[in-house]
Amino acid sequence: MGLAIGLVEFANVTKGIEGTDAMVKAADVELLLARPTCPGKFTTLVSGDVGAVKSSIAAGTVVGADAVVDEFVLPNVHPGVFPAITATSDVREVKALGVIETFTVASAIVAADAALKAAAVEAIELRLAIGLGGKCFVTLTGDVGAVQAAVSAGSADASARGLLVSRVVIPSPAKELVAALL
Repeated sequence: MGLAIGLVEFANVTKGIEGTDAMVKAADVELLLARPTCPGKFTTLVSGDVGAVKSSIAAGTVVGADAVVDEFVLPNVHPGVFPAITATSDVREVKALGVIETFTVASAIVAADAALKAAAVEAIELRLAIGLGGKCFVTLTGDVGAVQAAVSAGSADASARGLLVSRVVIPSPAKELVAALL
């Protein structure tokens, strides 16, 4: 079985730090990210085998209680998610451009994973709540049909949960825009 990741997004820093401590003590997971995000939230991302990640997320949500904004466990996360989070994707050409914007970090990562699994697209970037008032977005590229399918699949969960801000597919983005995104 592939790598699983899990995330808890806390409404405040103190609960986030306390919850992160509980998460890493609860199971054999690797702490990938533990940082404040806008607007005054705290986000913790862990990886490991599915059972360990589930235990870790459960511990974080218990400690976080009412301060948990969003959370997920993704078994077999698509390998394109990690380079997108760290802005190290090796996209050389932007064909059609897809953008999914969400209200939470968790919903953006889930959207990126679903989009990458749904169609032959590449993730350009996954911007996570820094300088965005707590919102997040993922940018994708590929052939127009693939990007349309990916954006539709990627935005479905966030839309169903009321966490989708907006989505768009631009069939032929301007070269100046492409230069700004890469």
